Amino acid sequence: MPRTRNRGAHAAAHRAPRTAPRPGPPTRETPGQGVQGDGAGSGTGNANGQVGGTTVSGVARLSRATVGKLAAVVVVLGIISFGLVQGGSPSAEPTVQKFLLAWEQGQYKAAAALTTGRQDVVAGALHGAYRQLDAGDLVLQMARIIQHGSSATVWFSASVDLGSGGLSWQYRGSFSMRAVDGSWKVQWSPSVIVPGLRPGDRLAVLTSVPSRAPLQDSDGRPLVRPSRVVVLGVRPDQLAHPRHTADALAAIAGIGSSSQVYGQIIAAPSTSFLGLIRMTPATYDRLRRRLASVPGPLIVHRRMERLFDSIAPAVTGAVGTETASVLRQNGVPYRPGTTVGLSGLQQAYQRTLTGSPTIEVVLQNSAGGKIRVLKRWTGSDGSPVKTTLDSRAQIAADSALARLPRSAAIVAVQAGTGRILAVAAHQAGGMPGVSPLAGRYEPGQVFTIVSTAALLETGFDPRSQVPCKSENTVGNIRFTNRPPETGLGAQPPFSVDFAHACGTAFAGLFQQLKPSELSSAAKRFGIGATWQLRVDSYSGTIGAPQGYGQIAAAAIGAGGVRVSPLDMALAVGLVQSGAWHVPELVTTRTTAPGLAAAGRPFSSQVILALRKLMRAAVRHGAGKAADVGARPVFGQVGSSTLGLGGKGLRTAWFVGYQGKIAFAVVELTRSPSTSAAPLAGAFLRHLRAGS
Repeated sequence: MPRTRNRGAHAAAHRAPRTAPRPGPPTRETPGQGVQGDGAGSGTGNANGQVGGTTVSGVARLSRATVGKLAAVVVVLGIISFGLVQGGSPSAEPTVQKFLLAWEQGQYKAAAALTTGRQDVVAGALHGAYRQLDAGDLVLQMARIIQHGSSATVWFSASVDLGSGGLSWQYRGSFSMRAVDGSWKVQWSPSVIVPGLRPGDRLAVLTSVPSRAPLQDSDGRPLVRPSRVVVLGVRPDQLAHPRHTADALAAIAGIGSSSQVYGQIIAAPSTSFLGLIRMTPATYDRLRRRLASVPGPLIVHRRMERLFDSIAPAVTGAVGTETASVLRQNGVPYRPGTTVGLSGLQQAYQRTLTGSPTIEVVLQNSAGGKIRVLKRWTGSDGSPVKTTLDSRAQIAADSALARLPRSAAIVAVQAGTGRILAVAAHQAGGMPGVSPLAGRYEPGQVFTIVSTAALLETGFDPRSQVPCKSENTVGNIRFTNRPPETGLGAQPPFSVDFAHACGTAFAGLFQQLKPSELSSAAKRFGIGATWQLRVDSYSGTIGAPQGYGQIAAAAIGAGGVRVSPLDMALAVGLVQSGAWHVPELVTTRTTAPGLAAAGRPFSSQVILALRKLMRAAVRHGAGKAADVGARPVFGQVGSSTLGLGGKGLRTAWFVGYQGKIAFAVVELTRSPSTSAAPLAGAFLRHLRAGS
């Protein structure tokens, strides 16, 4: 139904005048419009009283030629006026204005009374025409009238607010009039509303929403897998009360405007299935009983679509359909088939993936068949977005986490480029989840890769003997090993301490570092770097350690140090390739790439020493469970408390690389003795099996 509302001066300026004619020369052709003056100086001469080149003081004299011309004009005008008006028929314009105004303002009975048709039939036609479009507003404006005696032809312009994302349909219409007993009437037919409209025809808005384009892996394969989708719909000709169906379905499914659902129903071909809402099978099962009460019948179709199930949900994010509240919040009009990204890359690249719908205003016959397209807005298909994710690495990470009884996450990157190959997360019941890209966790001893690089730059020899005590107090902070380290000997070399992640040995040794030396090394490992991934991520911080105790705590990944699993995967990539690289997630760039960390690279001696230490940690030390496959694995383990609100949980870490794949594994646990090395080994085994 057309909705009318008060409009400001701008809107009113586009309407036909209600009473007074427009200023300026008339655009219509009507009889009996003579030239009128307003006294001695009204439009018959210039300021000096000069007409035709003859001037007389106070009085304008006309030459004989001019008098003859004016007399001829008067005679011609008189003949035209007599021929058109036939004795003084009134102008049709007032009736036209009344008809258009009443129609525009929804006063359909008043408008119908000005036509030759049956008032109830005309009022119903005017009321229902734009209602079938779910129109939000209507503006009508008279354009031109040609009047011949007791008949006239009128042209008008119409602007219809379709409420479909701000679309406005504008067209030109016309109708005939005749004078009946001294009064003008609009000669009624449905074509008065829209040219070509016939009895039984109707107007409709047809929307075609393109399928959502896929997020792709690095080889161009979709990351979203086919999954079951429940499609709820109707066949319009089977509905006894379409309005009741729309109201009930919108209320249960959580759609904001039932009138938009109703508009789709009445505009669709009546004998074909019209899908209205898509949802997951779990959502349908939850609403099944309530949906059974929808007056219908409501038809249920089950399909397979690439919509809800992704191999990398931590990156791709979730997709909502017509029932998503974000559509209503953003003012997106309801259309069957609409999808919206709720998080992750699906949200970041919403416009790229969805394209735009094709919308048509059409004439339909009584069976819903298309007669003619009156207006078309051509849409566009969405474009795929290619990511750096490697399906083989992603599936390996997912498989390693699948049956784990604890929450965990895995991030893998290509060491020489920073390209993110896999991002996987698993949340166990009763535990918080682990955020692989945006989490902020104490890294524990895996951070000794960074602090050891700083120490090596000072000239430290890894063969130096450093005792691994049960506890060590540095400054005013006491450090203990949990679980206790035994069997390392009284004076093990630092390489053995590193291999077994002895926190007390590190704490006593790293107090020799200056804050600037530690912060410089952290910066070169990308901690605190700037990048752009289009999804939430965190690049880490080491805080501002002061004094021996705080420096020692920061050096073993405690105190104010916070990193994400992505941070540590990139840091390990530096050891493998010799340089830190900005992370990259999408190869279909729409923004500038991120900025790399500043600072000079580490020397080859430092890199080689780190590799040797990390290989020993996996081959003989605490990371031995990750030593999988023919190619050597390099890494380090760590453990730390989860922090405030962790409810006694700890983070167990393993970071390492094999070949050109650098990765970080984080696992939540309640036991200090739990190691993440076995989970790292499971990831590498699945990776090898999928190669």
